[in-house]
Amino acid sequence: MTTTADASALREASLRVTRPRLAVLAAVREHPHADTDQVIGLVRAELGTVSHQAVYDVLRALSDAGLVRRIQPAGATARYEVRVGDNHHHVVCRSCGAIADVDCAVGHAPCLTASDSHGFVVDEAEVVYWGTCPTCTTPHPPQ
Repeated sequence: MTTTADASALREASLRVTRPRLAVLAAVREHPHADTDQVIGLVRAELGTVSHQAVYDVLRALSDAGLVRRIQPAGATARYEVRVGDNHHHVVCRSCGAIADVDCAVGHAPCLTASDSHGFVVDEAEVVYWGTCPTCTTPHPPQ
């Protein structure tokens, strides 16, 4: 479901407001951490026929404009989210691949203090926690 806020966000980012851009932005907003195939399916459900390349192009444009964030934990497919600009992190289930947001420390963010910055000015840290989600750790009765 697209919103007028989505159209405004596109305009503020100097992007033309198009149906594919609105549909992709809405899909990512409504399904955080969706991968490209999921986004394509959601956009096709909204618009009908749309090419893979069109969705890839829109995701790239939205990422470049800072409207969506592309994350790709090691060994996983790229995922997208609209939560941008707050340096949050993620926890990933090793079993099913579920992803959840993890807030960074508030106040002085120790994750931004590298033990040796090698002269870099650090402005963002990417931390991925790995484990097993509650669904995968809960024993399931035999069928």
